[in-house]
Amino acid sequence: MNAVPERTPVAVHEGVLELERGLSLHFGGRLASVRVAWRLVGDPDAPVIAALGGISAGRSVIEAGGEKGWWSDIVGPGKALDSSRYRILGIDFLGGSGGTTGPKAGQNDFPSIASQDQAEILRQVVAHLRLPPLEAIVGASYGGMVALAFAERWPELVKRIIVISAAHRPHPMATAWRSVQRAVVRFAAQSGQGSEGLRLARALAMATYRSPAEFEQRFAGPATHVDGRFQFPVESYLLSRGDAYAAAYIPEAFVCLSESIDLHQVDPAKVRVPTWLVAVVEDQLVPLSDMRALMHSLGGPAHLAELSSLYGHDAFLKETQALRDVFTRALSPAGDVK
Repeated sequence: MNAVPERTPVAVHEGVLELERGLSLHFGGRLASVRVAWRLVGDPDAPVIAALGGISAGRSVIEAGGEKGWWSDIVGPGKALDSSRYRILGIDFLGGSGGTTGPKAGQNDFPSIASQDQAEILRQVVAHLRLPPLEAIVGASYGGMVALAFAERWPELVKRIIVISAAHRPHPMATAWRSVQRAVVRFAAQSGQGSEGLRLARALAMATYRSPAEFEQRFAGPATHVDGRFQFPVESYLLSRGDAYAAAYIPEAFVCLSESIDLHQVDPAKVRVPTWLVAVVEDQLVPLSDMRALMHSLGGPAHLAELSSLYGHDAFLKETQALRDVFTRALSPAGDVK
């Protein structure tokens, strides 16, 4: 019997950057002291790509040390974004539930956070690690907003950005859905039920992340009688997702970062680095029309890939082959050409 070759351990470098002088915020105010949790995985001689995801994502991007990353299905050795060719940098978002400074449970006075503030803490991590200009920032959902904000302010620090399902501003319909989610959490928190409010808000959010076609395929079955009432298959799924989320995240952090999405604004004309955009036709949160408008407004070379996916906004977590094609083209020597 042939022995299975052992996988070479992946080099993992991580830490917490203390911003002892604090941080001035985009919308005003200042945090007196800030901690930024970061992780850098891969060959120390390889170029660096920062990978940023949705508001639930953090510094653990790929599988390392037995820990599964939030993007492990897409990023890793030989995967769609090949970490054997690049070092992968991840951060925990400011205002979130991770190791970076954010609100404590029950705290209602944490300041509003902008995508520009996330870009600033990423810049400070890059400077702290004395990294050369990033080969790319690959940002999906909220992370795509941060990538745009970074490129707008510091084009000399990144060679290109790849933006998946994120535009220069939020769509009002998406803001409508998120506003109701935040209201649910705040209302529940007033009676000490913040976790229950987060459970319901996340359940509602999941209905916007996926496509109607997927739900029709998966949840068209009949209702069942549970505890004296009817329960629908899609209801069971959404609430189970809400339960899992509420067990892992802080309600006030969800409100902070959800609001940050809706406050996001950049001037596309000031984004002059080569930019690859990925739009999903079935995305309910970031319409194809917004992604097309962004492409035509960018101040530098731009390319738009339009994908079709049952997974809607969540396609960036699922569409391995389509993203592999995009990453291969965007990161090739010719990837900067319009």
